[in-house]
Amino acid sequence: MDKRNVGGQALIEGVMMQCNDKIVMAVREPSGKIVSKSKPFKSRTKRYPWKLPIVRGSIALVEMLAIGIKALNWSASINIGEEEKINTWQIVMTMVFAFGFALLLFKFLPLGFAQLLTHFDLFNNRYLFNLIEGLSKVFMVALYIYVIGFMKDVKRVFMYHGAEHKAVNCYEAGKELTVKNASKFSTVHKRCGSSFILLVLFISILVYILLPMEVSFWVKYGLRILLLPLIAGLAYEVLKLNAKRDNLLLKAFVRPGLWLQKLTTKEPNEKQLEVALFALKKCLK
Repeated sequence: MDKRNVGGQALIEGVMMQCNDKIVMAVREPSGKIVSKSKPFKSRTKRYPWKLPIVRGSIALVEMLAIGIKALNWSASINIGEEEKINTWQIVMTMVFAFGFALLLFKFLPLGFAQLLTHFDLFNNRYLFNLIEGLSKVFMVALYIYVIGFMKDVKRVFMYHGAEHKAVNCYEAGKELTVKNASKFSTVHKRCGSSFILLVLFISILVYILLPMEVSFWVKYGLRILLLPLIAGLAYEVLKLNAKRDNLLLKAFVRPGLWLQKLTTKEPNEKQLEVALFALKKCLK
């Protein structure tokens, strides 16, 4: 059987699946019924110049953020019982807010912490500086995910995230798409966005080592923001290579991202697996 590239995202009481040229969202209503919505999808990364290596990673990230916001909005509207339209301006503002929050929590604070330590001679070298900054970012990301995981609604989203991975793993293993079969698979998947996030953090350590140490804090911060598209593109290429090739070095490089999925996924119940499989089957039709 010719396998298609399949990816997805957890929604509020549901799952979104993307299979090459189609996106399917499936959500369980409060009544217990599963409802779905499908739409065609053609990524800009299929067209020149956006399909160029590294460039396509940044484009794919922006695309999936926009699609994900729309999908989350739709799933939320299903659960409150009223359809709510979201326009392009609202999507842009949501993305700007999310990006700004991420820059503050995962860029500004770790860089500020590393900068404070440069007052001590021991920490005033580029290698230790960037290692401390990088490990601080990893700690902040892991702590943030761990804390929000205690929220009831977020925990259920993490369970649907686990259901999405089990369904995709079942499909990629060539097994029949049933709840019984899917339940046997792992909640971890090698192409997950959680792996992408941690890979971005590790690659940033290597890239930032090349930056000058003698400049001010704000110049360092600005350079890190400017280099984000490049780092995201590199992380995207590493994930693609890891998915295609059985390489021990690549596997070791992405392994921490798989560990992070232990926080971003939870073991789903049968009803959640039903929703994930419903979305996947409809996507593959």
